[in-house]
Amino acid sequence: MSYVDGFVVAVPKQNIEAYKAFSATTGAIWKGYGAKEYVECLADDVPYGELTSFPRAVQAKEDEIVVFSWIVYESRAARDEIMSKVMADPRLQGDEWKAIFDGKRMIFGGFAPFLRL
Repeated sequence: MSYVDGFVVAVPKQNIEAYKAFSATTGAIWKGYGAKEYVECLADDVPYGELTSFPRAVQAKEDEIVVFSWIVYESRAARDEIMSKVMADPRLQGDEWKAIFDGKRMIFGGFAPFLRL
């Protein structure tokens, strides 16, 4: 079965268009190295919960929107190989993203699917 990396990040609303452009570039890089899917989603119905929530998880501020993303790979081995290539890619060596969002508040991790309907 496939393997999935998931991401949640808060992006200032004024930076959404820059984030979309950044995502188009990074998504093309991931896909170029073999990722099966690269998906970026803007929060639409994501309330700030009393105890837990997507906004709380990334300490989203009033002027920020939560972005939920995932990348699908053929397998964990494929993900590890693709990720090493992506991280070494010279197109991603700059710090442009730092002007778009705060990477210190990003949540990410790898997941092994157990059900797909």
